[in-house]
Amino acid sequence: MAIGKRRGGFNAPKDDGIRFRKNEEIRVPNVRVVGEEVESQVMSLREALNLASELGVDLVEISPKADPPVCKLVDYQKHIYQQKRKQKEIKANSVKTVVKEIRFGPNTDEHDYNFKLKHAENFLKEGSKVKAFVFFKGRSIVFKEQGEILLLRFAQDLEELGKVEAMPKLEGKRMIMMLAPKASKKK
Repeated sequence: MAIGKRRGGFNAPKDDGIRFRKNEEIRVPNVRVVGEEVESQVMSLREALNLASELGVDLVEISPKADPPVCKLVDYQKHIYQQKRKQKEIKANSVKTVVKEIRFGPNTDEHDYNFKLKHAENFLKEGSKVKAFVFFKGRSIVFKEQGEILLLRFAQDLEELGKVEAMPKLEGKRMIMMLAPKASKKK
């Protein structure tokens, strides 16, 4: 077999999930036809295909679940390009949530606490969520009240920048609390 000719090789078409039925692939007796050059109307599939060929465009099924299905008179490649562009815009505009972790021990001293507090302030200012947790090693689980007090103090020190999403909760050897940034006030 020649290079590039095998299935899934270099020349295989890229499947990006965008697929519409067009022209003869449409298998319903009547369709609602829409387009820039025609007014919306219900007609038989044969009439719609004839109209599409007269205008030199494709009949593309854009809403197959409607009754009757909605078909648009448009160039198929142009329609696919526009759909890809819309998906790309939606993806670019979506907000990606970043979660930063801060780890404490049940007996964290003041200097370490302040150092980690400064990091958490920066994370919240950037718009990231903060997952603060106290990790209990060995028998230090007996200090779980101390760990909860530490996390509540942490939340209180950060209340101007973030709000508590999840109160401290013990999960195995970790006591976890989530903080989310407060909505920034734009002028």
